[in-house]
Amino acid sequence: MVNDLFKEFAALNETDAIALGGSRAGELFDEKSDYDVYIYCTDNISEEVRKNILSKYCSKMEIGNHFWEYEDNCTLNNGIDIDILYRDLSFICEDTAAVTEQFQARNGYTTCIWHNIKTCKVIFDRNGNLAKAKERFDIPYPKELKKNIITRNSQLLYDAMPAYLFQIEKAVKRDDIISINHRTAAFMESYFDIIFAANELTHIGEKRLISYCREHCQILPKNFEENLNTLYSHLFTQKQRVPEDLRTIINELKICLNL
Repeated sequence: MVNDLFKEFAALNETDAIALGGSRAGELFDEKSDYDVYIYCTDNISEEVRKNILSKYCSKMEIGNHFWEYEDNCTLNNGIDIDILYRDLSFICEDTAAVTEQFQARNGYTTCIWHNIKTCKVIFDRNGNLAKAKERFDIPYPKELKKNIITRNSQLLYDAMPAYLFQIEKAVKRDDIISINHRTAAFMESYFDIIFAANELTHIGEKRLISYCREHCQILPKNFEENLNTLYSHLFTQKQRVPEDLRTIINELKICLNL
């Protein structure tokens, strides 16, 4: 069923390439795993055309969502969710080049798009452009990028005046649980960006971070998982302890990375 859906999209003149991402692109998936599909387009595919194709295979459809990227969020007739994202390959390559060739660090998730390009499974590639992109970015982890990610995100964690640690300490004093939660999430974005950079691994995204790091990272702070579990056990029940928990996480990170 999914292969037939792919064939219909591949037949469209606007489709340059189709890629499968997420767990379905690798080996760690089962029959219930969602599909993350990336359609690289040379022009817009009309919503009517997409709806006509998807209605044959999907029991539920939301066409043209734009909460993050432009996408169709659907449920296949077999009950499995499928997210189809429509992208411009030249834009994605420019964004990835800014990271891998110009060494630009971001506020967390720096290498996520690079990871997506590196690990996606090519389903269709009309002119070989996606294969060329994968070849272009199949490179060793740049040392300057590693340094820039660690520097920028360390400042965000604890070193700059607006660092997340200080924002969270103020939020705790105000008893502002929404702000505590919001800034702690931002703290984790930078924290994991540093860990992936230190290990010269591309960032996998927002899911299964602890288990992935445990399995793939050679460099991890002491008591990595235990300290994170302690933080989240206190986040809403003993929030006065959150700054202390964060300082423990920061200190172990600094020791680990000789910062």
